[in-house]
Amino acid sequence: MPVCHRLPAALRRRPLALALAALCATPVYAAEPTTSSEEKVLGAVTVSEVADAGDNTERSGLYTTRKSSSATGLKLSLRETPQTVSVISRSQLSDFRLDSVNDALAASSGINVERVETDRTYYTARGFDITNFQTDGIGQPFAYGNVNGDIDTVLYERIEAVYGANGLMSGTGNPSATVNFLRKRPTSQFAAAASASIGSWGKQRVEGDISGSLVESGRIRGRLIAAHEDTDSYLDRYSREKTVFGAIVDVDLDDVSTLSIGHSEQRNKARSPMWGALPMLYSNGQQTHYDVSTSTASDWSYWNSSVRNTFVELNRELSADWRLRAVLTRNDYRNDGALFYAYGTPDATTGLGLLAYPSRYAMSNRQTQADVSASGRVKLFGRTHELAFGASSAESVLDDISHYGQGIGTALPSLDDWNGSYPMPSFDASVNGSHFVYKQKSAYAVARLSLADPLTLIAGAKLTRAQSNGTSYGVAHDSQADDVTPYAGIVYALTSQLSTYASYTDIFTPQYQTDLAGNTLAPVTGNNREIGLKGEFFERKLNASLALFRSEQRNLAEAAGYVGARPYHRAVDAQSEGVQIDIAGQVTPRLQLSIGYTQLAIDDDAGNAVRTYMPRRLLRSALTYRVPGIEGLKVGGSLHWQDDISRTTSGGEIRQKAYAVTNLMARYDFDRQWSVSANLNNVTNEKYLTSLYWDQSYYAAPRNLSVSLNWKY
Repeated sequence: MPVCHRLPAALRRRPLALALAALCATPVYAAEPTTSSEEKVLGAVTVSEVADAGDNTERSGLYTTRKSSSATGLKLSLRETPQTVSVISRSQLSDFRLDSVNDALAASSGINVERVETDRTYYTARGFDITNFQTDGIGQPFAYGNVNGDIDTVLYERIEAVYGANGLMSGTGNPSATVNFLRKRPTSQFAAAASASIGSWGKQRVEGDISGSLVESGRIRGRLIAAHEDTDSYLDRYSREKTVFGAIVDVDLDDVSTLSIGHSEQRNKARSPMWGALPMLYSNGQQTHYDVSTSTASDWSYWNSSVRNTFVELNRELSADWRLRAVLTRNDYRNDGALFYAYGTPDATTGLGLLAYPSRYAMSNRQTQADVSASGRVKLFGRTHELAFGASSAESVLDDISHYGQGIGTALPSLDDWNGSYPMPSFDASVNGSHFVYKQKSAYAVARLSLADPLTLIAGAKLTRAQSNGTSYGVAHDSQADDVTPYAGIVYALTSQLSTYASYTDIFTPQYQTDLAGNTLAPVTGNNREIGLKGEFFERKLNASLALFRSEQRNLAEAAGYVGARPYHRAVDAQSEGVQIDIAGQVTPRLQLSIGYTQLAIDDDAGNAVRTYMPRRLLRSALTYRVPGIEGLKVGGSLHWQDDISRTTSGGEIRQKAYAVTNLMARYDFDRQWSVSANLNNVTNEKYLTSLYWDQSYYAAPRNLSVSLNWKY
């Protein structure tokens, strides 16, 4: 529903062959030198369990990572992982100025970024909502399954997405994807970087990053990161300011133990944000068309949000083969806003028919999580195997309150004439809100068994107990469920570069919704089956994968009506199946690329297409090339394409035709320290809707330019 809190019931509405060839290709040139030092952002991280030379994309400069633990808790190469994993590396984030998480995930191979409003976003993959987000593998659940504000990427070294169910590392969620944000970490050698940017619509951005040893022995290291951005917008009246700060200190307690303490904050201030979005249908059923800049926001509305994260982490080498990790995390999310929502159906001739709905809103969500895990190797029957164990306990407390404004239902002028002028009302018409507590405890075990030289089996399971209690806008938010989610994957190495695999994973989510009789619905269950090919080429600098998948979700609550004032739901099932292709990394020392293609079908049990607001075909590609003869010059481009999407409502059908968005970049290095870069986005000035996740939407940004001056040491 297009509101951050509940409205009254009456207002609630609304190129496969080429990729196979690339997978099976073999190197046709001699071993190349490693990436040039100009491509390195900061030096190597010394806490090997967190980031080493194999997986740190800051150091490698690659568009991929050589190792990941996001899927299984075991640090494996992508070829050894029997599930699709895509990576947005630090190099790609920097090259294309992907400064927000929304822009970064929109460049991933299979994630749809559902920008329903200016300051609230949902994410989907493989037909289902993404509700699992992690930082360094530690969960950070969002209360309503969405992200508020504009989360910045300056704090992160890379972003990984594990596709399908991820019950082993997440426990609860959907068979869509799990997004894992990997933090930048302190380095032993001194390094620093800074940049200043200007861009379209008055955008101004500065950021700084400094890291190194704090004592001569190098046993204490620190990193400090900060960024500030202030910008107006192509949208009428909208402007945004955000400030980001992060600090981490690593302390070597002894030769085998490292204690890390970190804290980060981000504050967003949005002026005249959109709450809800543009109406998509006229009263005659025809689709609306507005200027790209059109907004429903009032001139007094605002939406401030903040997130604070504090963590303490201990990494200890128990022996040459075993390591222990313990993490305590505290997250604090807050929102405060005076918002203006326009609802109704406009007349096609006059544009009249929209009504006002002002409201004040405040929310706080406090999350505490403790995790402990151990991983290592054992020898059995003459072979070496890998094991990992872990347990966690988490609590999330959410409070929010809505103060509804006087004047609800006041007629508004046509959006063609709307300038945001509306008297700010007193917010005392009525009050409603939420208070609920979510708790989760879990334990898991996983083993990677070497059955033969080319054959490995990964098997594990997670036991999870999840419960919540409280109310949300007058509806009980009580649920409880215990479940065991298994994980099984088998990998067969065809050659030293190419493997085939198959995997199965489960996941579940407790539900608080009730059926017609008033009984709480059983938990949603989901699973993911996947088979495919994976390869690593060119000295493991290029990863490629081809996956055939089938994801299922059972018993998902869907609104079915009301018994008096009580809403009731019915359980629905859906399944998606398709193909996903990922190719990312270094082809030559001059050429980096990332290509992702997903094609799927999403149907219910009767075979009817569902969730038609999600594209069935999705192509994401990006490449950069360092120009010969002009060694300081790097050029590149990205292409995002999706096929048409639609949503059918009681008032008619909303449709967004297939579209492609092209972005260009260029960077010139004057020397090893100074460079200038430029990014031109939406080169063809494509006009398209940001999402059809709701029956309201707005238009994406037109052509825009930014220029940055960069320095590093």
